[in-house]
Amino acid sequence: MIKFFLPVLVVVLSAINVFGQATNAPLDPDYYHLIQRYEIKSGSFAPGFHSNVKPYLRSDIAEYVDTLYQEDISDSRVDDFNLQYLANDNWEFSESDQNDSKKPLFKALYRKQSDLFYVDSKDFDLHVSPVFHFGYGIDKGEDNIFTNSRGLVIRGMISKKVGFYTYLVENQMRFPSYVRAWMNDDRYVVPGEGFWKDFKDNGVDFFTARGYISFDAAKFINFQFGHDKQFIGNGYRSLILSDFSNNHLFLKINTNVWRLHYSFMVSEMRADAPGNIGGSFSSVDFPKKYMAFHRLGINITDQLNLGVFESVIFGQHEDSVGTSFELDYLNPIIFYRAIEQSGGSQDNALLGADITWNFLKRFSLYGQLVFDEFLLEEVQSGDGWWGNKFSYQMGLKYIDVFGINNLDLQLEGNFSRPYTYAHETNYTSYSHYKQALAHPLGANFKEFVALAHYQPHPRLRLSAKLITAKYGADTDSTNWGADILKSYNTREMDFNNEIGQGVSTDLFYFDFTASYQLRHNLFIEFNQVFRNLKSEIPARNLDNTVSSFSIRLNIPRREHVF
Repeated sequence: MIKFFLPVLVVVLSAINVFGQATNAPLDPDYYHLIQRYEIKSGSFAPGFHSNVKPYLRSDIAEYVDTLYQEDISDSRVDDFNLQYLANDNWEFSESDQNDSKKPLFKALYRKQSDLFYVDSKDFDLHVSPVFHFGYGIDKGEDNIFTNSRGLVIRGMISKKVGFYTYLVENQMRFPSYVRAWMNDDRYVVPGEGFWKDFKDNGVDFFTARGYISFDAAKFINFQFGHDKQFIGNGYRSLILSDFSNNHLFLKINTNVWRLHYSFMVSEMRADAPGNIGGSFSSVDFPKKYMAFHRLGINITDQLNLGVFESVIFGQHEDSVGTSFELDYLNPIIFYRAIEQSGGSQDNALLGADITWNFLKRFSLYGQLVFDEFLLEEVQSGDGWWGNKFSYQMGLKYIDVFGINNLDLQLEGNFSRPYTYAHETNYTSYSHYKQALAHPLGANFKEFVALAHYQPHPRLRLSAKLITAKYGADTDSTNWGADILKSYNTREMDFNNEIGQGVSTDLFYFDFTASYQLRHNLFIEFNQVFRNLKSEIPARNLDNTVSSFSIRLNIPRREHVF
């Protein structure tokens, strides 16, 4: 795929003018919760970005925070602290002057609170910081768990034209037993990661690498090319595109003009990870697949946003040899279904919409609707035709609940019919590196999510998460529509399909986290998880109580909520 992208990049880079440039703020639910909280509180959408498309540019975040200062929306010292935190984290684009350290280390390091080392000159901007996450915990009745992650994050700009970002982290971990059970269920992959090796007893060793370049081809058009993750939506989950799976190669174009935001992305992914069992396999080229994605969003009012999207997964077909790249999908302003049909394609196209409505400066109502395949007459007949494949989400956020400053609640429901996201082969299923591109449960589920965030002190954050799900699981010899890696051609029946069919499974998950920020992006945390999985097949039942303590710097919390 690179041979198609490089000529485009060369042409665009040679034509760009001087526009302020930035990289993204990494995906982190806690970090992005702050931004969305103040978007609701201000009563209007942020002018620099559309909140449904993540990650956000640091320059846009800084500009928005400066605007919030001018609007004086802070109601507490906690809000003052959060806004200053966001400004300091993106200080090269902010008007803030409170990020200077009072006592730099050796007079050269940590001159800014947020950076170990930085260069800020006319033609070169550089930010270098360490990354680590050390944790230890107890999985009751199982092996103790641990996290040992160390690395480096580098970002910057050259001549204010080209931004760059690199994140390199070495990891050794032992996961809770329910995560290991998920890994051993014919996947042999680490959630959210790629290649791994065995480490001691029941542990894993893997390397996380992300990096990209970013540049503005025009005032309102941003190009990014590299290796990272994306997220579409304002929910805890995304049924369109989430950050659950491994990083992937991408070329992305974001256009933000007037009330419109248009995003186009082409990605190279992996259809399989053959032999990836503890890292012991011969030299194998993991088979490639591709995704093309575009979304058009419009702020109908300052409080109401509507987006429509389309994506297509394509690769090798059963009657072909090798993986081909469809050049037609490089057209950023065309209907993929038209291409698919006119070319007699066997590719997997999805389409749908998302909506966000902020109101009363306290609430946000949001939702998503995804159509994988359906026939209106079959939907109306109500006979459970297998090809009526769709998912939908409904959610509500409520900030400063009952007038209590910095207490925020979120309720969300996610539903997916059997066989949604699945296709004939893994070359066309909505997956990457044997992991779902949307919801971790795959399909054939009903899920309800309740989240609470409370910040009683500027540096102390308390959060709780309650999730219940009911889904129909598969067995080795049956396909009831939950496992998106299975071909839908092996389905059990054509009609009378309904959510929850198959091996009846109930999931209960609750966690509580207390996090204290010692200094900028340095957190000490306690986390408690209660998870219970009850299946019609007793051997699949799991009951986990996991307690852990950790310290982390410049790295999001690693969650395994499935």
